[in-house]
Amino acid sequence: MNTDTAEAADITAIHRTVAEVERTQRAKDAEGFLALFHPEAIWTTAHGKVLIGFDAIAEFTRAVLPAATWDGDVTYEPVHVQFLRPGVAAVKVRQVYHSAEGDSEGAPLYVLTKQDDGRWLLHACQNTQVHAGE
Repeated sequence: MNTDTAEAADITAIHRTVAEVERTQRAKDAEGFLALFHPEAIWTTAHGKVLIGFDAIAEFTRAVLPAATWDGDVTYEPVHVQFLRPGVAAVKVRQVYHSAEGDSEGAPLYVLTKQDDGRWLLHACQNTQVHAGE
């Protein structure tokens, strides 16, 4: 497989991971969401809560995601993938919550790492709210 073909396959796999983030968030599927994380992941929520390691992420997710209330849908769109080195990619995501009151946005940055089995897992993530007019 040439470099361009390998990179295209990796980008497709990364897009699948982001699509799975969307699916699990919409379904409030805590276990499916957690399956997307590297065991040594770091996650910072949109409100600045820092979660270090899978156990902290799992405890938070299992408590918050199933009980989350929103009256609309959320979409996640990878808008830029930048390979930092082989097997490591920074992914800028456009996250939009669609509700009856109007849309609100987030601008997550995910650093994903490629596993030996070819899966791309969330490794270091920062979820940032976008404030209108900024």
